[in-house]
Amino acid sequence: MSEKNTTKKPIRVGLISLGCAKNLVDAEIMLGSLLKGGIEITNEAETADVVIVNTCSFIDAAQEESVDAILESVEVRDANNRGQGLIVSGCMPQRFREELPKLLPEVDAFIGIDQVAQIAQVVKEAMERRAQKLAAAPATKGKISKSKIVDSMVQLEKKRPAGGHDHEENIRGTDKFGKTKAVVAPGAKGPSTSAPLVDITARPSFIPDFGTPRFRLTPKHFAYVKIAEGCNHPCSFCIIPRMRGSHRSRVQSDIVSEAKQLIADGVKELNLISQDSTYYGLDLRPNHSRAISSPERFSAAAKSLPTDATTLCTLLRALDALKGDFWIRLLYTHPAHWTDELIQTIAECPKVARYIDIPLQHVHEEMLQRMRRETTQQYIVDLIKKIRVGIPGISIRTTFIVGFPGETEKHFNTLLDFMRDAKFERLGIFTYSQEEGTVAGKMASQLTDNIKQKRRKLAMATQLKVARESATSFVGREIKVLIEGQASAKDLAKANVSSWEHGLIRDDKAQKLNLKSGTYLVARGEGDAPDIDGRVYVRGKLPIGEFARVKIIGHTDYDLIAEPV
Repeated sequence: MSEKNTTKKPIRVGLISLGCAKNLVDAEIMLGSLLKGGIEITNEAETADVVIVNTCSFIDAAQEESVDAILESVEVRDANNRGQGLIVSGCMPQRFREELPKLLPEVDAFIGIDQVAQIAQVVKEAMERRAQKLAAAPATKGKISKSKIVDSMVQLEKKRPAGGHDHEENIRGTDKFGKTKAVVAPGAKGPSTSAPLVDITARPSFIPDFGTPRFRLTPKHFAYVKIAEGCNHPCSFCIIPRMRGSHRSRVQSDIVSEAKQLIADGVKELNLISQDSTYYGLDLRPNHSRAISSPERFSAAAKSLPTDATTLCTLLRALDALKGDFWIRLLYTHPAHWTDELIQTIAECPKVARYIDIPLQHVHEEMLQRMRRETTQQYIVDLIKKIRVGIPGISIRTTFIVGFPGETEKHFNTLLDFMRDAKFERLGIFTYSQEEGTVAGKMASQLTDNIKQKRRKLAMATQLKVARESATSFVGREIKVLIEGQASAKDLAKANVSSWEHGLIRDDKAQKLNLKSGTYLVARGEGDAPDIDGRVYVRGKLPIGEFARVKIIGHTDYDLIAEPV
């Protein structure tokens, strides 16, 4: 028999990743680890030997989307390839590590945050368990009820004490930390090979480094760089600390090494991400305490650091010093952790984009207290003014939550007034999602969905006026943009091209353009982060994945229209 006929076919894996950019990096690590292990990646789920669903569990809507993806994968498998293994990873199994395998016995393996780099071995074990299941119970089961699964998860969270994740912080520093795993359906002589593999640490401790395999899913010209993982904040509405663990920073030299490689590979934009980027480095100090969430305590801790200590400022300066033409974009900063030094650092580093992402969540004093945001109304007002003065030309992105338990008309109107005064260039409004297992989830005075949606519409209408003013101020200016690619029909429809004639067109040449036709490029300016902010639509031809100078000739509600300079 020839060697060709005896060669074993490589394992093929498909992956579905949901959620935020931080989850995307975890997916990239899994893909890199799979390729390093000799496993092929495929986009055709029905032909894969194993499918991985990387889940999000931040709010109910994300959780339902994750359950949908899992059940759809089960249906595709049952219809096309019953021997296919199914792995569920990410935040949902981390949140329900003991219960989820019982709710979804159709899944062959569950892994948490710490196990992403060991995915190649998990794939092989999932295949073995799937084969055992088919041999033990070859009959096809009936359709799984999504509502039953989602309702069960809600009930499970209701049974947990409010803010339980705050108490679980104590596990760090004990023998249990990083070792606790859930073992489901053990047999008389050990775990059954037909039961799901469950490999999830109770409190995650993993943080990737430069040596961790990674296969990027973003376009060639930009990348996400995870500088830290986990969060120490006690926000009453958030489940992240329980899922992602305590804050842990990467070593600065390791991040710089990754950045050098990305720049050498052609990356033009480094997007720094974590749960709380402004906390970066503070956990690296000797005998550090995590109880420094408030601005006063954080500022005192930062000032007490030795001169050679690692902070976000030292990291930004080190990245800014690297050779090349690229942007450094700072995402996920916490308002309580801004310092005068950070403002000065951004102002003095030309490669750091004049853009900051600073989720404020609310501004009224009582709401900030109920949310446990560690900031006051006056502190926020002063901080925004200080940032604008210290960093000329800065674009500020923030998010607010409306409909939080106990929010009155007075609280909400204070927020609207602040939005009008602060004039944020980029802003997102979220309706409060009542999450079981959080302090806020058990608060009295929960508001109705009708009130939440009404307030969101009013807030978005307020921001629309601000956005139009901001866009108008760009008309006639020349700016530097990063060309993303050709604008598809879908892109143009999403940008509402049909209303472009209502945008502000000031010069005669622009007036003659037919903005409904022609070829457009999609680009982003310094004030636009990938996926979440506005776009610059450029009519003309420019190199994709490169920087260019364009002149703004008009705008829609949230996007700009330009032509090459």
